[in-house]
Amino acid sequence: MDIVSSYPLVKAFLAGSFSGTFSTVLFQPLDLVKTRLQNSPATFINGRHGTLSMLSIFTNIVQQEHIKGLWRGMTPSITRCVPGIGLYFSSLDYIKSHYLEGKTPTALESVTMGFCARSMSGAILIPITVVKTRFESGMYDYNSMVSALKHIYRTEGLRGMTCGLVPTLFRDAPFSGLYLMFYTQTKQLIPKELINSPYTSPIHFTCGITAGILASVVTQPADVLKTKMQLYPTKFKGLWSVIVYVHNNHGVQGYFKGMVPRMLRRTLMAAMAWTVYEQLSKKLGLK
Repeated sequence: MDIVSSYPLVKAFLAGSFSGTFSTVLFQPLDLVKTRLQNSPATFINGRHGTLSMLSIFTNIVQQEHIKGLWRGMTPSITRCVPGIGLYFSSLDYIKSHYLEGKTPTALESVTMGFCARSMSGAILIPITVVKTRFESGMYDYNSMVSALKHIYRTEGLRGMTCGLVPTLFRDAPFSGLYLMFYTQTKQLIPKELINSPYTSPIHFTCGITAGILASVVTQPADVLKTKMQLYPTKFKGLWSVIVYVHNNHGVQGYFKGMVPRMLRRTLMAAMAWTVYEQLSKKLGLK
């Protein structure tokens, strides 16, 4: 029996994981800056109430932690993103092969597939997400990812290991659902002769960029709430308390802190991951 037909989920997982590795490493500085921006206090600039800018955060990190500081939290990022993307793509492949049988998914089906696939990987990897956020914030002095997980479990229990799960799912699941919907719908607007032309990679990348921008804007508030809950596990009793806190201290704009670096990272990372995945899928016989 042909290996490709025998192990399609394994191949989808490997293709997804491989596509996520390079994009995770490349765009880690943007995720770091995003976390620092979301955790930055309100400041007074020229007598006006404001916040630190993306450039000032970036400059401050380089000055105090040097260039390598931009890749702080790299280990939990790879540990979370690489298998997470692999699980996401293999879940999508399973859903499409078992429930769609080769049909082009509708907009609603795309949202549902992306939502289900990301919910599974997000829930499984939430402890790594907590460690990743804390590493990036610079507030916690953990020696390693393993020691961080042990310390969190010992001092905060299971609640600490899963803090921010609800906003994480509200962020990741809708993002993936919306992204897949925008991505598949955008691809359908492209003539088939161009999709199968030598320009297929730039076309996939452009479709990914468009989808990422739209999905990032919609899910940004959930990302802010997730960061707050994971950095201050004892400060908030639940999701509503952190919603009230952000609104009272930063107003509506507080829900969109760090949107630019997150939009850049998620958009470029997702576009690159999908572009590589599409190419690998063809070579591995998944398409």
